[in-house]
Amino acid sequence: MTAVRSALPRAVRLAAGLCAPSLCAAQDLEPRRWTHLPVGTDVAGVGYVHTTGDLAFDPVLRIEDAEVELHTGLFSYTRYFALGSTTARIDAVLPVHSGEWDGLVDGAPRAVDRDGLGDPTLRFSVNLVGAPALSAAEFPAWRREHGTVTTVGAALLVRLPLGEYDDQKLINLGQNRFVLGTQLGVLHTSGEWSFELTGTAFLFEDNSEFFGGHELEQDPLFAAQGHVVKTFGQDWWLSGGAAYGFGGESTIDGDAKDDERSTVVFGGSFGFRVADAHSIRLAYARVDTQTGVGEETDSVFLGWSFRF
Repeated sequence: MTAVRSALPRAVRLAAGLCAPSLCAAQDLEPRRWTHLPVGTDVAGVGYVHTTGDLAFDPVLRIEDAEVELHTGLFSYTRYFALGSTTARIDAVLPVHSGEWDGLVDGAPRAVDRDGLGDPTLRFSVNLVGAPALSAAEFPAWRREHGTVTTVGAALLVRLPLGEYDDQKLINLGQNRFVLGTQLGVLHTSGEWSFELTGTAFLFEDNSEFFGGHELEQDPLFAAQGHVVKTFGQDWWLSGGAAYGFGGESTIDGDAKDDERSTVVFGGSFGFRVADAHSIRLAYARVDTQTGVGEETDSVFLGWSFRF
């Protein structure tokens, strides 16, 4: 153990484990993110996510039986528009959290509650190939003529440091730093079947106001996810997907923590239309860490969207 690491208070090293963004958040396991729709389409939505599970920390921290229960409300908006001759879209997601973290620290029960705003995310994407900019009147005829089509897209997302954050607290709902993500995706649609693959690289701004006045740095985190989607007419669809992420080692005041992440996420979604412009979506996601330190959680999602 280096002299720098020996000098770090145990609480600071604990905070790095608790506050680093999880792969579950990084890999949102979102199907149909490259779906082609008419330009001028707007979609507004609200959703609820319930997450429960176990958290595993480095044994030297003497934290045992750590668990989390998190309730998250999501507010989203999507806009499709023309960028030259192709289709582009903007997504905005605002999370609001209420959660409890508890466990044993040195054998004694400890618990903490947090309620408030999480870091919102903005995403800009453009379909580079296979998704021409079409009006609502033009779109149905184009779809009938193109039963099989491959779309290639690219996206840039930014997670804004606007969530609740206090550098005197170990657990925060915000990260107090910008997170930049670049994505490349491929969508192949043949009739009622679609196959999606998305790769993402996340870059993290340094947090110079980390717990106790320290500085947190984090290496890039890389993730890939794939989905198979089956539509049934115009009224409902079913999907299954899996994701893998790795990287993201943390450094505190120049001292590497040797905490590279490796996580598998899998789950499924079911969506159906309840009226011409209204849809309901149900989803489940499971996170499994592939290392001795990480999280094993289950999340259930229920959402409503309105297309206009």
